[in-house]
Amino acid sequence: SFAELEAELEAELEAELEARRRQYAHYRDELLSFAERESVSWLKLEDVCRIIGGKDYKHLGEGSIPVYGSGGIMSVSVDEAAYDKPTVLLPRKGSIGNVFYVDTPFWNVDTVFYTEIDTSMIVPRYQYHVVVNMHIERLNTSNAARPALTRNVLKQIELPVPALEEQERIVAILDKFDELVNDVSQN
Repeated sequence: SFAELEAELEAELEAELEARRRQYAHYRDELLSFAERESVSWLKLEDVCRIIGGKDYKHLGEGSIPVYGSGGIMSVSVDEAAYDKPTVLLPRKGSIGNVFYVDTPFWNVDTVFYTEIDTSMIVPRYQYHVVVNMHIERLNTSNAARPALTRNVLKQIELPVPALEEQERIVAILDKFDELVNDVSQN
């Protein structure tokens, strides 16, 4: 019957998507593990960027600039940006597994930090991929029901930092994989 065929095809697509996700994770882990490579510096996050807290937005007017919290884009837009350069948003409270890459103006509330990245040392998109791959939610500092990360804990995270050209190469590969996996899952 048509329903059985449809269910069979859907199951095949899900299996293919899961295989692609596993393949992507394998290549990402391989690209970001620098154990055998000598040409990489290990730097603390505080060495490559400043970590800046968010603020309340209620004093701002309505506008087109998205407001981020640790859960992502909130349902409000404002008329002023907290920052307008490429950044990696790091969660402070709540959904501490959520790391965002933002390269357009935004405002951030106090549940998420933004980073002022020293682009002479690290490519923002590379920093994003490395931090996502670290699963920083494991660094939870809260014993309460609501997970939390402190600025001091985040500052101490060590990142592998190869030459800028190598960072760009890794970003191009990981972004392509990201695109492939997301294209399939959105169809």
